Amino acid sequence: MAKPLSNLLSRGITGLSAARSNRNVAGSFYNNVQRYSTTVPKDPDTHEDFQPNNKFESSDLSLKDIVEQDVKGNPVMIYMKGVPDVPQCGFSALAVRILKQYNTPLSARNILENPELKSAVKSFSNWPTFPQIFIKGEFVGGSDIIMDMHQNGELKEMLQDTAAANEKSN
Repeated sequence: MAKPLSNLLSRGITGLSAARSNRNVAGSFYNNVQRYSTTVPKDPDTHEDFQPNNKFESSDLSLKDIVEQDVKGNPVMIYMKGVPDVPQCGFSALAVRILKQYNTPLSARNILENPELKSAVKSFSNWPTFPQIFIKGEFVGGSDIIMDMHQNGELKEMLQDTAAANEKSN
């Protein structure tokens, strides 16, 4: 009797930790302020105040304009799978880990939240893969290029004044 009960408890605890590790968190960062949202479809039984909303739909700007504003308005902009605190792929995680070493303000958008945004970023940069990193309004590349630049010192040089400005503002 004790053995089946312990097996059941063991399976329940294992299942619980597996369920927690598979949680899918979607979100975006806007000027270093985190906003999590849900990708659950609108439920007719839920009051409209609690239904998920899409900032892109309520904006008069086209997605191309939004991408352009992001790139020009942020010293470092990364379009990635997931968010910097919870990357959804290894390449995005690597890029964030490298960029955080330079103490520079990092702005990001989660391309998994909106397939149209993903397409708009691809056409804006003319680059097919993610993450896509823009520094001072210029498309730099993905995690492999950032890694090479980090290793040869180019990234430090490129981010030097943005890190200095961030330290002065803090």
